[in-house]
Amino acid sequence: MLIAVDGPAASGKGTIAKRLAAHYGLAHLDTGLLYRAVGLATIDKQDAPDFESLAIAAAQNIDTTRFDEEVLSTAEVGLAASKVAQIPEVRKALNTLQRDFLQKPEGAILDGRDIGTRICPDADVKLYITATSERRAQRRTDQLLARGLDVTYTSILQQIEKRDKDDRENPAGAFFQAEDAYLLDTSKLSIEAAFQAALEIVERARG
Repeated sequence: MLIAVDGPAASGKGTIAKRLAAHYGLAHLDTGLLYRAVGLATIDKQDAPDFESLAIAAAQNIDTTRFDEEVLSTAEVGLAASKVAQIPEVRKALNTLQRDFLQKPEGAILDGRDIGTRICPDADVKLYITATSERRAQRRTDQLLARGLDVTYTSILQQIEKRDKDDRENPAGAFFQAEDAYLLDTSKLSIEAAFQAALEIVERARG
């Protein structure tokens, strides 16, 4: 079984995908971490004349075993990720990695921004997870404050809205709800309620 989970930052898609993967015993890949890793690798080189070639090299040599999710989940790295995601050769390298991940015999769950539209358009089930930008900003602010980081709700909201805009306008991307994807708005749902709603959608889709 192949499940595609798409949605904007802090919508809950990663948590839902992880819970579904554990429930069904499937391998899970958070594809956003791939772009964030490339963004982090080039975050201090964005004004360099060879920025694009550096980003492409980082994407082609990515090591998924060395990801530090706490570092990769910061808003600054998210903005850097949206910048490298606009480079076609970066997307090509990471798309290949994602499609290779899909070849597992038992199936897989991928979450990101173009899984159901581009990476796995033939997925058995497609979910599009969303929430208001204000709710997503509050979630991300709470997460980062809990880690002891000095952030404000206002700055995180601005970063999330910029990331949303960058993703929507990315000429190399495909960030939109697929026609056959199930929409799940988690704005007013707890983590457990959101997971149960997603699980019900998958079960109905499987018949």
